[in-house]
Amino acid sequence: MSDIKVEGFKASEILAGLAQVFDGYSEQEKKSQIKKTNGIFELRVKNAEGKEAVWTIDLKATGTVYKGEPKQKANVTIILSDDTFQQLAEGKLDGQKAFMTGKLKTKGNMMFATKLDGVLKSAKAKAKL
Repeated sequence: MSDIKVEGFKASEILAGLAQVFDGYSEQEKKSQIKKTNGIFELRVKNAEGKEAVWTIDLKATGTVYKGEPKQKANVTIILSDDTFQQLAEGKLDGQKAFMTGKLKTKGNMMFATKLDGVLKSAKAKAKL
């Protein structure tokens, strides 16, 4: 899954791990995640150098993670720094707190954005990311 990784982004390692977890899901587990989440996250991550990379977590149709803009319209676009994403993924930062302090911005369905925490937590439990 090296096509997910982008040099200079910690988020790419985390998302590559998330993609591996999704790939390891049985059809039943994948269907369950899709049913539970039912949507598409577009992640726009800025690193320390100010470069931006985009990833998509599709839990509406395919149950996959890929680099680049979503193939269908995203339910929510989440804009955050590489460090903030890493803290979210590690469970050191709560998504709502990140939003309230301006570390995370959303475009689209803000309430759907809260589901990202659950997606990251379930994947972390499965993979020990």
